[in-house]
This record gives sequence, C-alpha cells and structure tokens, in this order.
Amino acid sequence: MPITHALLESSSGYALFDVKLTEDIVSHSQAAQESIKDLGKFGKMVELRSFVPFKSAAHALENINDISEGLVHEHLKSLIELNLSKSSSKKSPITLAVSESTLAGNIREATGVQCDASEKAQDIIRGIRLHAPKLLSSLGEDDLTKAQLGLGHSYSRSKLKFNVNRMDNMIIQAIALLDQLDKDVNLFSMRVREWYGYHFPELVKLVPDNYTYARIIVFLGDKDTLTENKLSGLEELLEEAQSDAKSTGETLSGIESTSTTAANILSAARNSMGSSLSPVDMLNISAFAQRVVSLSQYRRSLVAYLATKMNDVAPSLTALLGERVGARLISHAGSLTNLSKYPASTVQILGAEKALFRALKTKGNTPKYGLLYHSTFIGRAQPKHKGRISRFLANKCSIASRIDCYSDNPSTKFGEALRAQVEERLNFFETGAPPSKNADAMRKVLEDLSLEDDADVEMDDAQPVLTTLEPSPKKKSKKDKDSKKKRKSHAMDVDVDEDGSDEEPAVKKVKLSKEEKKTLKKERKAKAKAEAEMDDGQVKEASKKNESTKGKKEKKEKKSKD
Repeated sequence: MPITHALLESSSGYALFDVKLTEDIVSHSQAAQESIKDLGKFGKMVELRSFVPFKSAAHALENINDISEGLVHEHLKSLIELNLSKSSSKKSPITLAVSESTLAGNIREATGVQCDASEKAQDIIRGIRLHAPKLLSSLGEDDLTKAQLGLGHSYSRSKLKFNVNRMDNMIIQAIALLDQLDKDVNLFSMRVREWYGYHFPELVKLVPDNYTYARIIVFLGDKDTLTENKLSGLEELLEEAQSDAKSTGETLSGIESTSTTAANILSAARNSMGSSLSPVDMLNISAFAQRVVSLSQYRRSLVAYLATKMNDVAPSLTALLGERVGARLISHAGSLTNLSKYPASTVQILGAEKALFRALKTKGNTPKYGLLYHSTFIGRAQPKHKGRISRFLANKCSIASRIDCYSDNPSTKFGEALRAQVEERLNFFETGAPPSKNADAMRKVLEDLSLEDDADVEMDDAQPVLTTLEPSPKKKSKKDKDSKKKRKSHAMDVDVDEDGSDEEPAVKKVKLSKEEKKTLKKERKAKAKAEAEMDDGQVKEASKKNESTKGKKEKKEKKSKD
C-alpha cells in the first residue's frame, strides 16, 4: 500500500505530514536520493498537516521515554485520532510512515491506523528530519537545536539514575586506583632512594620506611645543613611517622626510639661518604620526594574512603573478609549484584580463571582458591586444610554478599557471625572441637536484630518501659501435681518447692542434624532389641515353669495310681 502520511517525533513536539509522489521518493536510483537531499524537490513531495508541541520539558521527557520503549502516549494518540482516524476509508486508505516497528504495531493497536516501518518509510522520515527546520515553519531556526540539547541532557540524566546507598561502582574505581597507587608509590620510592643515595647513602639503612624516608629528604635537603639545631624537628617528624603508622595499623620497622634514630642520622650525615650535589639537583630531588609524600598521604585517605564505602555498601562482606579483599571480589565480579548471583564454587576460584582453564585443558588439578588466597583465614590454615577452609570461606562469602545485596538495612552482625563460624572451623581443623551450626548462628543474629528494632521503636515512641507479666499457668489437680513431681525428681533432677508449685521453662523445638538422628535411631533400636530379648527370656522362663509343674503333676498322678 502506498504511504499517505508520515510521523515525525521531534524534540519540540509531534509533526504529521501528508506524503505525495512516494514512488519517486522510495526508488533507489541516484536521482531519487538526490531529490531527498534537495529541499526544493522534497518540499513538493511532503506537506505539513499538523504540529502539536509539547507542553513543557517534563512533558517532552515523558513522551520521548514512551517513544524509546515503543509505547503510544496519550498526546500522540490524540493527534493521530484527531487528524487521521476520521479521514480513513476503504476508498482512500491511510498508511502512516513510522520510524520504529514496535511503535508502529502499538499505534495500529491503539488507533486502528495502518502503519508502515519499512525501508521506504525510513527514507521519507530521513528526508523530513533533514529538512525539519525549514518544514516546521512555526519554529525558529535555533528553537529545534535548543530543544534537542535540553531534552538530550534530561533523557540521559534519567537513564543514568542510580541508588546512592549502593554505589558499588565507586568501590570498583577506588580499589583499582588503590592498586595502581601501590605500584606507583613503590616505584617512585625506589627512584628517590637511588637518586638521594648518591648524596646520603647511609640514610637507607637507618630509615627503611618509604614514606618516612621521603619526608626526611624534604626536611633535610642537603645533608651538610643538618646540625643539632634541626635535631628536635627531626625527632618530631619521626614521632609523627610512628603515630601515623599506629593509626593506620601499620608497623614502622627500623625505628626503635625517635631520639636514638635522630642522633644516628646526625652522626651519619657528619661522617657520610656521599658526594655533594648542586642546588638544582637537590631542588629536583626534594620536589620528587614531596610528590612521593603527597601520593602516600592520598593513598592513606583513599584507604579510609574505601573502608567507609565498603561498610556502607557491603558491611557483612567487609566484616567477614576485610575491605581490600571484599572490594577486589566486587570489582572482579563487576558489581555486588553479580557477586551475589555467583555460587560458592565460582566465588572460591574467582580471580584464578587462567589457572582453571589451563588445568581443564591439560586435565590437571584445578585451583583451590583465587582472590580468597589474600584472606587471613587461608594464611592461618595448615597446608592440608587450605582447600577445605577456602571452600568453607567461599560459602560464607556467598551468603554475606546476598545478605548485603538484598537486605533493606544491611548490618555487620551477619558478617561477624559468619566470621566467628570460620574461626570455629579453623579451630575444628586444629583441635577437633565441633563448630556451631549455621542455622543457630543466623537465628541468634536475627533475634539480636529484632531486639535492637524493638529498642529503637521504644526510644522513638518515648513510652515508659512496662514490666512484662507472664500468663499464670492453669490450675492442676493434686494427682497431676504429684505425678509431675515424681517425673521431675527422677528424670530431670529438678528441685520442686514444698508447696507443689512448679514452673516449666519454655522449650523450643530444635531441628536435629543427620548425625544426631542416626544416633537416636541406633539408641531406639538397641532399646527395642533389649526389650525383645527380655520378653523372649520371660517367655522361656514361663515355659520352663509350665513344664516343671506338668512333670510334678504327672509324678503325683503316678504315685496316686500306685
């Protein structure tokens, strides 16, 4: 069917065009394609029928979102029904050219107008878009461009919406930057040591820490300028380095006491065998050392930032593994959601894909761990238990990531409980002490969280704390009380008051494990066997007694006959 009309979805509104001479437009000849580019020729082929602008920027965004999803907005539906539905008949059928096939099908269902999204329809719409500023005479020259710019920004902004509380992308970028900073700081520190070592080689052995070494270079400059007047400043610098190391949990090796280290540096500077440097060389070395100091300080702030982000996004995983290992798992998986979807077997070898595929190709042993190798649990385990503890740790990581991803209010309590379970499993491998069950640990955490929620509700309501009264037990007869006393005293060794009042603690039903069920079955079978043997013995004794009584009766009868 020939195309009679065309729909243009612009940033300013919807435009409806009457199409004439479609055969000339859609032919694939060079002349037809040139006629589409020429406004004089193409303007005779199409004519503007109706243009409906959008009411506001929000209205435009709402319509363009529906168009991108192939939906028909009420604004578009009213335009088509107003202009095309009444004029459609069997003698003059209407075919509307639409840019997308999904939108064409939905327009056909909503309005009943026949739509076409074929190649010839695309050629017509392409020509209309090319000459839209001239064909839409009601708009100014820059109106369409400004509307496109504003709508493009708002449309992109709506597509890039994210949840602020789950910014795992920030974690991925932070851990990648932290790994790069570690390499850069180590490389630059080696360069500073080599460069300043020509001037003061003895300082390397006295101050082995890279950050402190760079700070001392910035403080000293030329070693010849170090005198006893600078000794107090040097001691303060070493004390600051020690306090910074303690705050970050690091150990500052090689520095026992600040006063002795400062005195050793002073004596080494006076008796140094290093060569002298020009002021320009010393200026460049000091500038480079200052850059190393600033990079080290930024690295420490980045570590603190990563710790806060991990505690906000994945507190359970952080409590179980730590910030660095947990962030690497999230980064390798791509997001916390992807990590939560992985099974424990995939989490176990995450990061060791090359070794896995090499082992599968050569039919060798598959790796036991990937990124989890950097966890402290793997390092503490014995070599023969490393595979087992890595499998157990991967299981707990999978649970922790799912709790963090799908819980509304993530908490560190689950991670602490899972970490305690891993500690118990390590203890089990070493001493053989039985670990606790996962169901019991999770139940305890849920009870603690429910208690905290109740406390928060009470604090918010600001109501006085009321004493909870337990319901009094029903009155029992004397026979029931006496029988209960006997059962308690014999079976459970429970002290009973003289007045006969007793209180039963509320007993919860606990699910038994497979091993406990097996032991109970064995005990029941042994009891049944013993009872059966007792019954058999009693039957045999009774039969023997009957036989003896029969023999005695027969003897008495014989004696009476005689």
